[in-house]
Amino acid sequence: MEKTWEENQLISIREHAYLYLKRRILEGEYQAGDRLVERELAAKLNISRTPIREALFRLESQGFVKTVPRKGVVISNISEDEVLEVFTILSSLEVLAVKLAAKRMDTDTQKELDRKIQELMELDDQAEENFNSEHIQMNRLINKASKSPKLYELLSGLIDYIHMAANMGYETPGRRKDSLKEHIDIMKALRDKDSEIAEYLMRIHIENSKKAYIAYMEDIKKKFNNWS
Repeated sequence: MEKTWEENQLISIREHAYLYLKRRILEGEYQAGDRLVERELAAKLNISRTPIREALFRLESQGFVKTVPRKGVVISNISEDEVLEVFTILSSLEVLAVKLAAKRMDTDTQKELDRKIQELMELDDQAEENFNSEHIQMNRLINKASKSPKLYELLSGLIDYIHMAANMGYETPGRRKDSLKEHIDIMKALRDKDSEIAEYLMRIHIENSKKAYIAYMEDIKKKFNNWS
């Protein structure tokens, strides 16, 4: 048994169940084709099957899992082409986000960015695994600074896919540290309201992340061919 949540906080339980499952998909603990059985998950988390069922339905609507006849709910195989398409979309939307963020920067957001920059600079000297929990937070902070709720909503849906791709790309030696520095530089440009630099750095960051993902996939294919 990994975790226990009180049943008298059903809304919180639903959200926890959803985040628990999604996190394990994004971090690669659950692989494409793996079955997710309601009964087993409910027993593991010591909760009823209802929040598990709702979490799986939510994950299916987002494409992370799918229902297969005679097999049940399984982890979806998100194709390489789909991930590359998301990178292409992000190259436009995230650049727009930093452009708006620089234009709409205020004192409170600057202070928030300064705090995060300091945290990340300290993180640079710590264990690399701590970076995984920071990746989505960095993106959400940058996107929130755009002060565009609709754009933030669109990007939030895409970030999950990119987080999964980024975890793969981090297998490339040095990529994790480079990505951290890229985020810090982007936030510094935003804090200084330098729209042009922020847009340029964001384009470079997305392109580097895309290249790292492609390198990882090519390495996997090479290993598979060697095994065949």
